[in-house]
Amino acid sequence: MDTKDKIITYIKDYGPVSGKELAVHIGLTRQAINKHIKKLIQSGQILKSGKTRGAKYSIPQESSQIERPVSLKKTYLLKNLEEDVVCNEISLQMNLKHNLARNAYEIFRYAFSEILNNAIEHSQSDRCSIVVSIDSFFLTFTIRDFGIGIFYSIADKFHLPNEITAMGELIKGKRTTIPDRHTGEGVFFSSKSGDVVRFKSHRICIVFDNQKKDIFVEEKRNSSGTEVIFKIKKNARRKLDSIFKEYAPEDYDYRFEKTRVHVKLYHSDYVSRSEARRLLAGLDSFQEIILDFNGVKSLGQGFADEIFRVFLKSHPYIKIEVENLSDTLKPVIDHVS
Repeated sequence: MDTKDKIITYIKDYGPVSGKELAVHIGLTRQAINKHIKKLIQSGQILKSGKTRGAKYSIPQESSQIERPVSLKKTYLLKNLEEDVVCNEISLQMNLKHNLARNAYEIFRYAFSEILNNAIEHSQSDRCSIVVSIDSFFLTFTIRDFGIGIFYSIADKFHLPNEITAMGELIKGKRTTIPDRHTGEGVFFSSKSGDVVRFKSHRICIVFDNQKKDIFVEEKRNSSGTEVIFKIKKNARRKLDSIFKEYAPEDYDYRFEKTRVHVKLYHSDYVSRSEARRLLAGLDSFQEIILDFNGVKSLGQGFADEIFRVFLKSHPYIKIEVENLSDTLKPVIDHVS
C-alpha cells in the first residue's frame, strides 16, 4: 500500500483527522505528508475543512462535496476590445472575488488587465484566446494572441540583433514600442506579481519563478504570437502595493526608478565593452540598478570597466548595486572601481 492509499484508508477509518495525526500514523514529517495531502485534495479524493493547523481532512460522501477545478475558455476579437470589461466579465462568471483572497484578487485584476492590454495594443493580432482555471490551491490564466510576437516586436522597434536580446530588454522595464501611450511598466510588474509567470513567443520562453526568486529561459517548439501563463495561489499573502514599492519606493516619490537585471540571461561569460553597453542599454532612465550576477561564470576587465567606471562616471546620479557575485569575480570589479 503506497502513502496515498494509507492516508485515504486512515481517514476513512478515523476521519476527519488532522495533518499531524496522519504524519504520526504513517511515520512521515508534516512537510512530507502535506505534499501527498495536497495532491489528494486536487484530485478530489479528500476534502479539507478549516485553516492552517486547525485543518481537518475527510472523505467526500457525495459527488457534490468534491471541489473540482473550474475552467473558462473564450476567444475575443481584439479590435476595440476593452481589457477591464473582459476582466469584470470573467471575474463575475467565475465568482473570483469570492473564491480568491483579497490580495490574490487585486493581483489577478492588475496582471490580467495589463497582459490583455499588451495583446490588444502591441500584438497586431486580430484575436486572442483566454483560459482561466481555478482549483483548490491556484488560479491560473493564459492569454494567447496570434500576432508578431512580443520579443520580435521589441527587437524590430529598437533594431536589436535577435529576440534573445529583446527578451533581456523587456524585463528591464520602461521598454515599450508605444512610448507615447505606455510606460513599459505593465509587463515588468506583472512578471513580479505572480507565483510563476511565463512569457512564450516563437521558440523563446522566459519563466519568472517568484517563489524561488529566479528567472530562467527555456527553448520550446516554435509557435506564432505570444502566450502568457500566470499562476498565483488563491490565498496569496503578497500585496500588490508592496511589489510596486520595491521598485518604485518612497525615496523616489513612488516613481518606477529602480530595476533588477539578471545578468545571466544575456550570457554566462562576459568579455567586451560592447557587451557591457548592450547590458546597460536603457538603464540610464533609472536611478538605482541591481545587477544580479547569479550564474555568471567569468567577467573581462573591459566589460567591468565599462559598467563600474565609464558608465558611472557619465551617470553620477545612478546607483549600481551588485548581488550574487562569486568570490572569483569580485576582484575584477574591485580593480576597476
